[in-house]
Amino acid sequence: MSNIYIGYHFTIEPKELGSEILIAQLGEKAFESFTETETGISAFVQKDLWDEMILDEIQILQSEEFKIDYTFEEIEQVNWNEEWEKNFEPIDVDGNCHVRAPFHPKTDAEFDIVIEPKMSFGTGHHETTHMMIQHLLEIDVTGLKTLDMGCGTAILAILAEMKGAQPIDAIDIDNWCYLNSIENAERNNCEHITVYEGDAALLKDKKYDLIIANINRNILLNDMQSYVDSLNPKGTLLLSGFYVEDIPFIDASCTNSGLTYVKKFERNNWVSLKYVN
Repeated sequence: MSNIYIGYHFTIEPKELGSEILIAQLGEKAFESFTETETGISAFVQKDLWDEMILDEIQILQSEEFKIDYTFEEIEQVNWNEEWEKNFEPIDVDGNCHVRAPFHPKTDAEFDIVIEPKMSFGTGHHETTHMMIQHLLEIDVTGLKTLDMGCGTAILAILAEMKGAQPIDAIDIDNWCYLNSIENAERNNCEHITVYEGDAALLKDKKYDLIIANINRNILLNDMQSYVDSLNPKGTLLLSGFYVEDIPFIDASCTNSGLTYVKKFERNNWVSLKYVN
């Protein structure tokens, strides 16, 4: 895998809807990771898979409904820890769960999670992580066989184990997330987390009591049936990574598959939904 990425930094108006569409269209190309910024998104592609015409067929860039400008740069892997240290703020959820890097001071939170990702991918949407942690803090997960799908830095898998869930599978399609999740599980002394590199195809013939999926709308909709098929009777599905306006699509997919809506959290137009089987 290449250690060099090309990073595109997009300024988007209107931001929320434009970001969602742009991520979906870039995701059909070789772009593999995205972070939210104050004015839009940044998108990253391995240099080995990049060419100068990679944006030519991105339809939203030609749309008159959106104003989108961008710059791009070459980024070497060695810079990511520095970027992480500059940009990451610790996450404090209701005083009960603290997600921090090693250079942040320890707090008195009941659940203290320490992570240090290889890359800053997957750490921009603090709202979604925050809400998923809220869901987990409310649920008795003791002894539940759990899946953290699109695990990123494995924050949610680690919290699930801290609360008594086991065994836990953590899956991500990104190689750096896979490697980093293994390191973070070890860093937090987790003994019941198994990390896999791949996608929903890995779920075949597997069953879980609790499935956590913090990804994005399009992937969730595409893989929803795999989640439902893998959920035990009376199992719980936690979803996030999408906006308020996406709820009708997500809800229809869930309810049409026989799931029952339970609860919603909302932060800055991001939402997280809870369903039961």
